[in-house]
Amino acid sequence: MPPRLADVNPPGAVAPTPVRREILRLAVPAFLALVAEPLFLLADSAIIGHLGTVPLAGLGVASAVLLTAAGVFVFLAYGTTSIVARQLGAGSPRGAISAGIDGLWLALLLGAVTALVVALTAPALCRAFGAAADVQEQAVTYLRISAAGIPGMLVVLAVTGVLRGLQDTRTPLVAAVTGFGANILLNLVFVYQFHWGIAGSAWGTVIAQTGMAVGLFTVVLRRAVEAGARLSLHPTGVLTAAVGGVPLLVRTLALRAVLLVTTAVAARSGTETLAGHQIALTVWSFLAFSLDALAIAAQAITGRALGAGDREAARDAARTMARWGLGAGIATGVLVLALSQVIARAFTSDPGVIGAAAGAFVVIALVQWLAGYVFVIDGVLMGAGDTRWLAVAMVMAVAVWVPAILWAARGPGVLPGAGGAELAALWVWFGAGFMALRGIGLWWRFRSDAWLVTGATR
Repeated sequence: MPPRLADVNPPGAVAPTPVRREILRLAVPAFLALVAEPLFLLADSAIIGHLGTVPLAGLGVASAVLLTAAGVFVFLAYGTTSIVARQLGAGSPRGAISAGIDGLWLALLLGAVTALVVALTAPALCRAFGAAADVQEQAVTYLRISAAGIPGMLVVLAVTGVLRGLQDTRTPLVAAVTGFGANILLNLVFVYQFHWGIAGSAWGTVIAQTGMAVGLFTVVLRRAVEAGARLSLHPTGVLTAAVGGVPLLVRTLALRAVLLVTTAVAARSGTETLAGHQIALTVWSFLAFSLDALAIAAQAITGRALGAGDREAARDAARTMARWGLGAGIATGVLVLALSQVIARAFTSDPGVIGAAAGAFVVIALVQWLAGYVFVIDGVLMGAGDTRWLAVAMVMAVAVWVPAILWAARGPGVLPGAGGAELAALWVWFGAGFMALRGIGLWWRFRSDAWLVTGATR
């Protein structure tokens, strides 16, 4: 077991080298794994983008639905990390893995139901975005096939949460890199060799995601046997995991509502704007996953420290990671600003789409420092199990932001111009507006001691 934070980080001290090493030990593999995950979508976008603007726009609609369908259950990873880490900090590895098994069963049940619902309602879901008919046709094709991969996606979330709570971020890295490599190879073969078009890209991603799920499940199964943890479905445990995940589900639904509204506004601005928005949103997701590496370390370290009753160590490590989040955000912002044109051209050769995406990239670059802080503090509070407050804060931010952006989209001159200027204005509302609302709420909570609750359970 890694050393207790209290042993290497006395109360009130500036984080010394051992604590920084502990953060890096968790954050670096998590960073590489998290970067690999959005590369599934990056690969799809790049390959489909060279098939034409209509398929790329269709992917934008389908991926928004698919990521929402799977993303609302992200509590399977984040909530499990906190619970498992607390049990580990309290000296109960068997209890930690048993809690993880409950989350795994919940993932399988939710995945099967969600896949069926998405497949059956794909046409209606895609029509709701108001895109052109040819775009909708491409979106429905991709979405119906991709629905088969949803159970695998949720199992990956659940197992990854268990391993992170056990302070293991290397195994998810191996799975992510293997899955990403398989996804690229399968997409290239299915799209360009078999000429399956957007359907080939969907099948490649389904196969890769399912393969990742099987591999990670095998790892946790072996650890459960070694620890003597139960493997059978335990209704009470699954119900407890489901109820405990409700606050994070509410938080995630609110966040996905913001992303869906943003995509819907872009869709009503034209096909080029929607395609440009798909590129910008893909890059934003890539950066968010990258910065989330520190948030993953924050969850694991905070949960373990509070499980061991070490409030000061949790606070000191969190402050260190918050500073690192700001620095990482600034660095990624500079990189995006410098490479904005290169990034856009990697996805498409359409000048209108490139112009739209480039305008959004400027805004994305300028708000990365804020994103870095927001994601890390979000991770700290998740690790502390402060999920009810996170849900309330997110709902309040969305309640302010959504009416504002809908009013802005209707009013003349509020989202000015066309192409790059219009999409840039939309991203100002999202990046500078919504992220600022999140940042203020998280800062207010973090400066208090209300989240520093110790013990094996919160």
